[in-house]
Amino acid sequence: DQFRKNPDVRTGSASLSDDKGSGYDRGHLAPAADMRWSSTAMSESFFMSNMSPRVPSFNRGIWKRLESKVRDWARDNKRIYIVTAGILDEGLNTIGSNSISIPNYYYKVILDYTEPELKAIGFILPNKKSKAPLQSFAISVDSVEIQTGIDFFYNLPDDKENKLESNIDVKKWSWQ
Repeated sequence: DQFRKNPDVRTGSASLSDDKGSGYDRGHLAPAADMRWSSTAMSESFFMSNMSPRVPSFNRGIWKRLESKVRDWARDNKRIYIVTAGILDEGLNTIGSNSISIPNYYYKVILDYTEPELKAIGFILPNKKSKAPLQSFAISVDSVEIQTGIDFFYNLPDDKENKLESNIDVKKWSWQ
């Protein structure tokens, strides 16, 4: 729990005082729990460049459940690729002297590109408390791309990219 500025970010970084008393959690983009394989990786997961302001009931609730589910998928599948961040739109509320944007939504896209069953899934969740099941937020990667303006898996062959990103089949993913 050693939150600190990232010395490699030369353009400026959030500081510890930016969210102090703001009512928001410092939400990890790459979860600390995913870094247990290395003390260095665990330590570096606490750089402020890996933090984003989250409503506490969201961060400790449905987002934590999604992170846990993705960890399960990482164990169940040989290899997965994960991309996550807040959706940064114009006019977002900010906190702190560094004007840290507070995303209204966070996304996560997951790709399993290991045979025999290639699959992809996306999520966009509002930065607020929710008791809804995770599956209710599952969408195609294409839908996340439309909302974020990011082409996630552009290095895949076009035929596979188009098929994986346009389809959503929650039954291909374990929800137990």
